[in-house]
Amino acid sequence: MRLIRLGAEPSAIGADVRAALTACGVGTGVLGGVALTGVQPPDCPLPLDAVVVLPKGVLVIVGVDLPDPAVKLEAPLGGAWSIDGWPLVSQDGMPNPATEAVAAATAVAQRLQAMRAEPLPVSTVVAVGPFVSQVVQPSADLNRGVRVLHPKPSTLLTAARELATSAVPCSAEHAAKLLAVLQTTGTPPDTASLLSEGFTDAISPDLASASTMLIPKVGARPPVGKRLPLKLRWPYLAGAGLLVLVLLVWLVVALPGGDSQVDATETPPPGPTTVVVDGTTFVPVETKQDQDCAAQAFGDVKAWLVANECGRILRATYETTVNTRKATVLVADLDVVDAPSAKAFHAIVAAPGSGGVNGPDGTPPANATFASGVKGSHVQLAFVVWSGGAGDPALDPIAKQALRLPASR
Repeated sequence: MRLIRLGAEPSAIGADVRAALTACGVGTGVLGGVALTGVQPPDCPLPLDAVVVLPKGVLVIVGVDLPDPAVKLEAPLGGAWSIDGWPLVSQDGMPNPATEAVAAATAVAQRLQAMRAEPLPVSTVVAVGPFVSQVVQPSADLNRGVRVLHPKPSTLLTAARELATSAVPCSAEHAAKLLAVLQTTGTPPDTASLLSEGFTDAISPDLASASTMLIPKVGARPPVGKRLPLKLRWPYLAGAGLLVLVLLVWLVVALPGGDSQVDATETPPPGPTTVVVDGTTFVPVETKQDQDCAAQAFGDVKAWLVANECGRILRATYETTVNTRKATVLVADLDVVDAPSAKAFHAIVAAPGSGGVNGPDGTPPANATFASGVKGSHVQLAFVVWSGGAGDPALDPIAKQALRLPASR
């Protein structure tokens, strides 16, 4: 595991957390991944002792300093804690110290989802000390993905293996984006370093492409003239009846009634969050997704897209500041089905004067500084201009950094 120290640990037990993570050493011999210590991600309500980004999960580690060492700590999430049979009195009036820890982990998960970072499970680890010999947790709390433990290499390793269980490992490219979303300063490790920590070199599915609705699978219809045996027909009839019942309930809830009215408070949309790449802060402004790639392009780029297949185009606009001067950034990601097509398309895109794609507002970037890249079947484009003006060579580094920005939210 690679350790990146961004600040001081907010708790005294945080030093033990850092020592346990340091003991893992660099590489995948013990665990792998990258640990950010002394970090407070944007929108997180409190500083964290560590956020550990693993190839198959994210651990949010919050330190809790107990008044005294303990032989046995009973630590339920929904009730008061006790140390060796005596109730633990919280100075801030919270039911137990895990309440703030779970809230912090929830905030981290929401930020990763808002920034369309890699869809990894986010779990909570409450590190307690100065010393605890035994921690007792209800089974329901363990199933929620929360571990209360005294931080040692062995206990943290066990927690990581139990909680980091994603079926699809995170790629090095997405890990870099994820780390940039979590930290507000510094630069994520390069691709070679992330590969050495167990992240894959393959493109993982983007969270934006994941379906948010499950549709019951309907079995194949038997041929006309043939009837299924009675024992086999009942599952189909029961499944169809359940589907009809679900649709009826949905209609009752979704459609407005006669005189009945339910008061609801509309939750305001969250404000823009930032992405930091190589120390440059980008603020998202607008995003858009389209299936017709050619309709969003112009020039030779459009001609190629008309003649070839393209599955989807994602576009996003960001704003940033360079030496006190504001700049507008457009990033686009086009999925052209396979890697050979992507290489052929990239050769067209990279040629001077070959055109480009419109921004989410439908207007093309004028005289912009440009950068492009290709990864698998995806081709990334980045256009940067001074706000209210055109691009110039001073914006070349910004355009290259912009290739690492997410094109959707």
